[in-house]
Amino acid sequence: MIVYSGLKSDFMLAVEQDSIATEIEENIYNKMHKRTAQNEFRAWENSLEYMYKVLNDNTIPENSGIAIEYNIPQTSKRVDFIISGYDEKEDPNVIIIELKQWDKVEAVEGQDALVETIIGRAMRKTVHPSYQAWSYAAMIYDYNQNVQMGNIVLHPCAYMHNYRKGNPEKLEQNQYKEYVDDAPIFARGEVSKLRDFIKKSIKIGDNKELLYDIDNGKIKPSKSLQDSIKSMIEGNQEFIMLDEQKVAYEEILHTAFKCMTDLRKRTVIVKGGPGTGKTVVAINLLAKFTNEGLFAQYTSKNSAPRNVYAKKLTGHKKSSINNMFKGAGSYIEADSNIVDVIICDEGHRLTGKTQLGPKIAGENQIKEIINAGLCSVFFIDESQRVTLADIGTVKEIKKWAEELDSEVSEMELLSQFRCNGSDGYLAWLDDVLEIRDTANFDMADVDYDIRIVDSPNEVRDLIIERNKAHNQSRILAGYCWAWQKAGQNDTNVHDIKIGDFEMSWNLGNTSTFAIDEDSVNEIGCIHTSQGLEFDYAGVIIGDDMRYEDGHIVTDFTKRASTDQSLKGIKKLYKEDPEFALAEADEIIKNTYRTLMTRGMKGCYVYCTDQNLANYLRKCLE
Repeated sequence: MIVYSGLKSDFMLAVEQDSIATEIEENIYNKMHKRTAQNEFRAWENSLEYMYKVLNDNTIPENSGIAIEYNIPQTSKRVDFIISGYDEKEDPNVIIIELKQWDKVEAVEGQDALVETIIGRAMRKTVHPSYQAWSYAAMIYDYNQNVQMGNIVLHPCAYMHNYRKGNPEKLEQNQYKEYVDDAPIFARGEVSKLRDFIKKSIKIGDNKELLYDIDNGKIKPSKSLQDSIKSMIEGNQEFIMLDEQKVAYEEILHTAFKCMTDLRKRTVIVKGGPGTGKTVVAINLLAKFTNEGLFAQYTSKNSAPRNVYAKKLTGHKKSSINNMFKGAGSYIEADSNIVDVIICDEGHRLTGKTQLGPKIAGENQIKEIINAGLCSVFFIDESQRVTLADIGTVKEIKKWAEELDSEVSEMELLSQFRCNGSDGYLAWLDDVLEIRDTANFDMADVDYDIRIVDSPNEVRDLIIERNKAHNQSRILAGYCWAWQKAGQNDTNVHDIKIGDFEMSWNLGNTSTFAIDEDSVNEIGCIHTSQGLEFDYAGVIIGDDMRYEDGHIVTDFTKRASTDQSLKGIKKLYKEDPEFALAEADEIIKNTYRTLMTRGMKGCYVYCTDQNLANYLRKCLE
């Protein structure tokens, strides 16, 4: 949806009359029923006067199309400024401009396409302007059928009109080169350069025809996007489906295609424990639906699985495939059935409300996903609820499906493909952690390398050795040690200290701890490992879980002050102690169950509580 559109002549006149910001504000209210914040209003007034200067050239046609605040369908993202027209060969061209008022910005080392600038009166990380402009153009091309069929060429760029470039310019250094090459940066004093960039592609006005095409384009994945994800899946052994995974995959395909035929809303719930292949099925579904020309998206509450699987598919190459991977809060205020198929992985991690900025709050992520998707697929393991905010249950999904008139079907993945394919290890773990009673009281005849070791140094040594083969082993820990903000990007700042053992939590300057080359030198938490798997996992159990008087006990007071998973537990404890203790007990046990099931071949465990270590050893005998 385009908030404001007009000819260049209309835009220039509106700026001269000081009415352009008011017109945009009124259009946003009329079209989106939203009030505009004062800082956003002032930003329009400021930035659009700079665009007036850029367009104040008679060789840029007066009947070129101008669009301001184009809301990309099924996203909360808005393109700041668009200019449309034809080149000298009468080929259609569109200039996409990301406007920035920044005057101070710093490069961020070690994280792809991130910079730091002042946002909300503090220096915060955000995406590089060139990446932002490129990703918007990629999203429009990949999913707008009119752009694809009309061969409309998109030219993204960024205009930082308050920023003076340095020599050398840090925003154009090598780590950002691939994005700057596709979406150049124009800064203060470079009006003529941006003007020349526009004039190369816009020589004949289009009377807003191309803007109309973009605004009314059907959402459909491009052929290049289909080919890309197909080749990535087919060439990747990690995504080969086995046995019941293939059965579930085919059943879900059948259900989704039925939705496309009769336009009846349907919800599929796929239950499965750790290692049953939920994500393998999810990624294959994403690829298949996209190749069939459907608008499909993979979503999860936790960003770690999204980031890791997107990177596993694309490697280190820049790719618009990332646009298929969405946060679970992306569907706030989304139109009903706007997405053909939404594939929700780690459904147990969904929460009630998502807060997008100070004024935009969701109602319920499950409801929003079912509403937005004609077909919604939830992969869920209720025993992996690891924060107080997690609400994803089969019951909750069914409740919202019924309210939204979505037909529900259920299936379950049972076969274990992690932990050396041993259902016995999972049953043993549930039994010893007193999560549920099972028949597995020991690990006799279970082919899985589970060891209870005497020190955290031994865990580190074992994992470092195992990791040498494929970079697929990691150390993990319960959240009993605070994350020091000052050293969050420095592996030499040690958050976790146990005797002579010291290590850092996973670093804050990466979103792919599970597959980074040097991550074996840090310790991962539940949020960077849930939904992922390793060859071997080393797990440090802190003082929040102990063995006393013949039982496993949990203690939420031993969690670190920086832990957000039990946020609100102290208040809840004052109001209802019994309920609070039960909630905390479930979450702490589920956390260690999840950490101890990340390893496909083995798990090495150190317990800060000696009684717990002795108990676990005894249970192994």
